[in-house]
Amino acid sequence: MSAPTTAMVLAAGLGTRMRPLTDDRPKALVEVGGRPLIDHMLDRLAAAGVARAVVNLHAFADRLEAHLLARSGPPALTFSDERAAALETGGGLKKAIPLLGDGPVWVANIDTIWIEHGVLATAAVAALWDPARMDVCLLLAPTATSLGFHDSGDVFIEAGGRVRFKQPGEQAPYVYVGVHIADPKVVAGGPDGAFSLLAIWRELAEQGRVYGVAPAGQWMHVGDPAAVKTAEARLRETA
Repeated sequence: MSAPTTAMVLAAGLGTRMRPLTDDRPKALVEVGGRPLIDHMLDRLAAAGVARAVVNLHAFADRLEAHLLARSGPPALTFSDERAAALETGGGLKKAIPLLGDGPVWVANIDTIWIEHGVLATAAVAALWDPARMDVCLLLAPTATSLGFHDSGDVFIEAGGRVRFKQPGEQAPYVYVGVHIADPKVVAGGPDGAFSLLAIWRELAEQGRVYGVAPAGQWMHVGDPAAVKTAEARLRETA
């Protein structure tokens, strides 16, 4: 299957754990290695062949919109306005459905930085993606070697790449790192207002419709000021 050329970039979060860096800007504009988080992600998506991206706006919406309008190069950007109320991951994707068009899209958070070892991580996700077998294809990483994610993990990868979410009390070997492919229709029946994608993923996983892949690399969740410094140090080591 060919990879999507449209993406949804989830950039509406308040970034409360990132304070004081987010006292005057959205989390998406916090810089790592001299570049805003959102630019790191948009460049990754452009390298994956994404020609058009929808970005949702809430915290410091005017500042983020101005930054993105001044950006040159792909992908071309459209905005989903959540100034009135942030809608979380599921609600944000649902609101953007009219802007995304038909068919599967990339969906990406803005708070993961990674260093690739070999194959492009997005290429690994695209290679596994098969809408006949799955509704969601997640980019995953080993819990043990990733930085800034919770230690107990999120999921197991089973035969063929099928994903099983951990049960209470389990330790899972993989974490979700904030990028996936899905058909936005998976959230079309979701509630009005704010809701998370996680509950929908769990339901789809029970039906065997969630898959994932964990390509080699160094994965860093940039969720607070200390994580910014850690990520910058790792980037300098590989420069």
